[in-house]
Amino acid sequence: MVNEGDVWPAPALERNRQAAVDSIRHTTSEREGELQRIVERAAAIAATPIASVSLIDRERQWLAARLGIDARETPRSASICSRVILRPGEPLVILDASRDERYANIPSVAEDPFVRFYTGIPLVNRAGYALGALCVVDTVPRDEPPDLMALGRLAREAERIIAGH
Repeated sequence: MVNEGDVWPAPALERNRQAAVDSIRHTTSEREGELQRIVERAAAIAATPIASVSLIDRERQWLAARLGIDARETPRSASICSRVILRPGEPLVILDASRDERYANIPSVAEDPFVRFYTGIPLVNRAGYALGALCVVDTVPRDEPPDLMALGRLAREAERIIAGH
């Protein structure tokens, strides 16, 4: 089971990270179409039915663009993407979340949509703060990760869009 320390960065880091998230909120709304195209490309690369660009706020994960999921936001504590921001330089790959004790009890794994496969690439601003993730998701487990290089290129493109460049 994931504990709260795994979901929340140190307080000083979290304040600065949250200020960075607050500063880009309007940019993501204005550029939703561009982010949507990235999500669609990510899903195609990974051959997954679900993909999103998520931003991690104080108490929630908000989906700036999404494919295969109706929700616009979820509680941060119930989000796998909230774990991605803890390691800004590393993708998070989970081949079968139902068999991984760190994730098996998260609502999206234990309940609908029954996430099994997950890959999240951190979306990092120029100051080095992880604002969220580009993620691809499937309801069936996988034996190997998708093309992380290609997903990483899409994540860098999403970062530029979010930054307004």
